[in-house]
Amino acid sequence: MNLQSELNKASLFQNLELLANQVVEGFISGIHKSPFHGFSAEFAEHKIYNNGESTKHIDWKLFAKTDKLYTKRYEEETNLRCHMILDASASMYYPEVENSGIDALNKIGFGVLAIAALMNILKRQRDAIGLSVYSDAYNFYSSEKGSERHHQMLLAKLSEISQETKPAQQTETYTYLHQIAEKIKRRSLIFLFTDMFQTTTDDEKLFDALRHLKYNKHEVVLFHLLDKEKEQQFNFENTPKRYVDVETGEHIDLYAENIKEVYEKSVRSYFKTIKMKCAQYKIRYVEADVRGDFSKILNTYMVERHKFI
Repeated sequence: MNLQSELNKASLFQNLELLANQVVEGFISGIHKSPFHGFSAEFAEHKIYNNGESTKHIDWKLFAKTDKLYTKRYEEETNLRCHMILDASASMYYPEVENSGIDALNKIGFGVLAIAALMNILKRQRDAIGLSVYSDAYNFYSSEKGSERHHQMLLAKLSEISQETKPAQQTETYTYLHQIAEKIKRRSLIFLFTDMFQTTTDDEKLFDALRHLKYNKHEVVLFHLLDKEKEQQFNFENTPKRYVDVETGEHIDLYAENIKEVYEKSVRSYFKTIKMKCAQYKIRYVEADVRGDFSKILNTYMVERHKFI
């Protein structure tokens, strides 16, 4: 990665909260009326303030007009707990990006911004948010909380991750998913953002770890992040190229056209297996192309929240 692309990436994620708010506002403006109650903790009605109640929801503008204290009551107020899990291994930093727009993100950038957007919505609904990050180790854990200080701390961590220039080379996803599952005790919505690539390719151990996440009646969504054009369709120029595994360092020199058909068949088979295992364990599987927008992520959240509560 050259210096200019590093600077572009840094500037893009310097104000992650603003970016996330733009994503959410754009999404909301695209739906005229949500069919899901409680999406933004919508205001329902006023009620008379009783002594001893919290003053947090007093409508001071109405007080100025009427000289009486009223509080705002909101629809579908819940104490939802949501835990985000982010794979931050080297393969998630593909592809290398050159410009600073959100329409050209690598997998880690897409995952970071998707989580920040979901946090923005959860914050509006006064719900508790937790975060786990893993790569070659269980790098970061924070339990579910709803405070502003906690929210800002998570945003700072996500911004830091997105700007990492030397990500960990190897990972054993299943090892850390087991550890994360042990930490999340109370029933929660769990969102896992990963490209499902790991150094040690033991599928059974990986699926056992996914099943472990379902303990304690958690609802689990797997957001499978990929650059669909390159990683699924293998659309590269048919010139001699060196393809390097960013996690193992192994490489192969070839013409893309020579293995395109076999590659696509292998990838389709792997993705089909993942989908079948997720269906078996009642895990929601969502394929997310990092060249697309965030509507699929946010729509999935709305559906899962409605089911969860």
